[in-house]
Amino acid sequence: MPPDTRQRIIRAAMELFAIKGFNSTSVADLLSRTQINSGSLYHFFPGKQDVLVGVLMAYRDGIHPMLLQPAWENVKDPIEKVFALLNGYRIMLLETDCTFGCPIGSLALELHEPDLVVRNLIADNFNAWTGAIEECLDAAGDRIPCETDLRGLAEFILTTMEGAVMQARTHRDIGFYDRSITQLRTYFGLLATARQNA
Repeated sequence: MPPDTRQRIIRAAMELFAIKGFNSTSVADLLSRTQINSGSLYHFFPGKQDVLVGVLMAYRDGIHPMLLQPAWENVKDPIEKVFALLNGYRIMLLETDCTFGCPIGSLALELHEPDLVVRNLIADNFNAWTGAIEECLDAAGDRIPCETDLRGLAEFILTTMEGAVMQARTHRDIGFYDRSITQLRTYFGLLATARQNA
């Protein structure tokens, strides 16, 4: 069996879950997309839930090469890194006529009562994202009031992004995303002013 078969399944599942959602993706969809037989699929993943776990682990472990590094290439300023990452979601919304959703956010909304393993992996993905943002905020400390809860601010940025994506998808209108991110940038301006006046 080719050594990359498992990765082919994971990549196909990522694409299908993003397009159709987890519940609407069938094993037949995975077999069709990967062009492998069911025996090969079940060799690596006994059930569809196991595929979901593999996908969530791949997103968690691949956050730097798949998401952060492409967004942050040639971006040095830590605050601009935050907005470069947010702009990556904007680009994906534009390229898909506002049908793209954050893969983890979409799964979190779709899976109303996920089992503990899945719920923990979704949480791990959110924590990795907010952790990366928190590092940017820490690096920009001279522009943020000293008493700011950086972790809380990172979580607020995630919430803003997820909500903005959801509204843009619902309305099929990038303006909903842009207005939210503009408000976030305005808030960063207020934080910088507060730090200067402290």
